Amino acid sequence: MKKISILLSIIVALVSCDGNSQNQLKRYEVKSGIVKYSTIISGKVLGGKIAGSGTESLYFKNWGALELKEQESEQTTTMKFFGKEKVETSSSHTMSKLDNGESYVADFKTKTITANRDLGMDMMKQSNKDAGEAGMNMLEAMGGKKVGNESILGYNCEIWDVMGAKNWIYKGVMLKMEVTMLGITTVTEATSAKFDVSVADSNFNLPDFPIQKMEGFMNNDEFNNELNEMDANMENIQKLSFEEWKKMATKNDPEMKEMSDEELRQTYDMIQKMIKMRRGN
Repeated sequence: MKKISILLSIIVALVSCDGNSQNQLKRYEVKSGIVKYSTIISGKVLGGKIAGSGTESLYFKNWGALELKEQESEQTTTMKFFGKEKVETSSSHTMSKLDNGESYVADFKTKTITANRDLGMDMMKQSNKDAGEAGMNMLEAMGGKKVGNESILGYNCEIWDVMGAKNWIYKGVMLKMEVTMLGITTVTEATSAKFDVSVADSNFNLPDFPIQKMEGFMNNDEFNNELNEMDANMENIQKLSFEEWKKMATKNDPEMKEMSDEELRQTYDMIQKMIKMRRGN
């Protein structure tokens, strides 16, 4: 259902954009930053021990519209079976990049890059919410609660408890995280942090690996073109009856033709509802 998923993604983004495609995406309340982290993993599972460590580098500019993270980690699992000890070590090296809605994940083990569309970034392009308010609403929607404040590297952080994980957040940027799951505790904490500084473009380069585009991927130009076309046609779509829309939608689309009337009706109703939300009706 590739075309349906793309269509609904675009409409959701249109609803959140509130008619202003020129809104500047602000994921953080600081314009730029460079943060270095260290991670410690420890715990017991099924009678064995797990220990690990890792490092992470975060670079961002333009309020987080452009961001790159590089993570390296190593984990050792020690198990005992009938008095014999078995040790297994695994490692990981990844790099992820967000660019105004485009998402790329590079895996240094497989030497591939996966490209996708980050709908969350598109939905944050809202004219009536700043980064702090949008972030707080997102945390609360996930059941999160603010449980205090603490200074990390001299930055006053809000402490949020979200789904059993504690996050220390400074102006939208995570500076510390503690999570325990299935007996394994992971602690990630910033070892250095600089904000509102110059960040060189070279820090956002991905490795020269082949790119695999996921279903529904569009680059920013393609996505914005789809938004503009959808915006221009929304009034006409809203006026269509179900039968009129069904005839138009299934005319040249084999995937739509395979949908039942119930599925088509659900899609039609969702589209109409989102258009009304978009127009503030």
